[in-house]
Amino acid sequence: MQIKDFISKYDPQNQFEVLIETYKQVEYAWSNKFNLSSINKNEIDSIIVTGLGGSAISGDLLQNYLREELKVPYNVNRNYYLPAFANENTLLIVSSYSGNTEETIEVLGQSIKKKCKIVAVTTGGKVGEIAEQNNIPIVKLKEGFQPRYSLGLSFFSLLKVVQSLGLIDNQTEIVNNIISLWKEKGIEFSRNNSQAYNLAVSLAGFIPVIYSCSDLTSAVGYRFKCQVNENSKLHAFHNSIPEMNHNEIIGWESFAESQLNAKIVNIIDEEYHSKIKERFKIASELMKNDGGEIISLESKQPDFKLRLMELIYLCDWISYYLGIIREKDPSEIENINILKKRLS
Repeated sequence: MQIKDFISKYDPQNQFEVLIETYKQVEYAWSNKFNLSSINKNEIDSIIVTGLGGSAISGDLLQNYLREELKVPYNVNRNYYLPAFANENTLLIVSSYSGNTEETIEVLGQSIKKKCKIVAVTTGGKVGEIAEQNNIPIVKLKEGFQPRYSLGLSFFSLLKVVQSLGLIDNQTEIVNNIISLWKEKGIEFSRNNSQAYNLAVSLAGFIPVIYSCSDLTSAVGYRFKCQVNENSKLHAFHNSIPEMNHNEIIGWESFAESQLNAKIVNIIDEEYHSKIKERFKIASELMKNDGGEIISLESKQPDFKLRLMELIYLCDWISYYLGIIREKDPSEIENINILKKRLS
């Protein structure tokens, strides 16, 4: 069976087309209008992005993306509780694509009581209702996507919020370059025998164990892990170097006897500290000696932000194809739906 036949059979919601057109989400988010005039940027001394799943990963990615530009403490919150340090000088960005994520709704209520400076990034739902009732600025997302397939909307909406408040320099030039990159790569990755498809084939039958670099590409590694879980219906694991070198590396000593059918995926970037590069090299040699097979993913774009965005987009495509190859619907999330139904 050809890949197009697999897509036709196992992707009834046509996430294939959604992936190709992800660049259009960026165009929408960057041209989206919203009013943040009620928020005084000079009073902001910390930022919290609160959300879960596909609505939270954009917060992680923003931290990697702005690692040299953001000058205030920044935290991504995935819980029912608002961090204790949050106060009236905290910018709380409530990220919930559906607007009905119960953990996020709970935190929103707590943040109103603490008088945080709140912005809601959502399509509506309960978050939208609460925001409207409390005169909280809303960044309205385009409807019709699954949260994990709306990264272009959620990430670039977060980025525009931070830019609109004057907390970073104007990002329009690099955003336009990312739009062009994703448009080009969408065509490339959707072709027969593309890099993304061939990498998915190489991972078929294995559990990906993904290693990235703390604070630089950690969002790419974690996003890839989550996308493999949801799109491919597979376990996947993620850790970051250098932390992995202080604990998890020892676990590979028993890899041969563990019968763990895994492959290692290293997320590589030229901007890594020289010692990080050396750690990846030595750790890879040790894991190979212990029987591990390694796949390295690296972008050759001229700018770190472009490389970050190419890698995260490539990994989305790999996880999609891995699901299709395994004859799984990349849209279906049965266990999550069962869990939500039972909780409600």
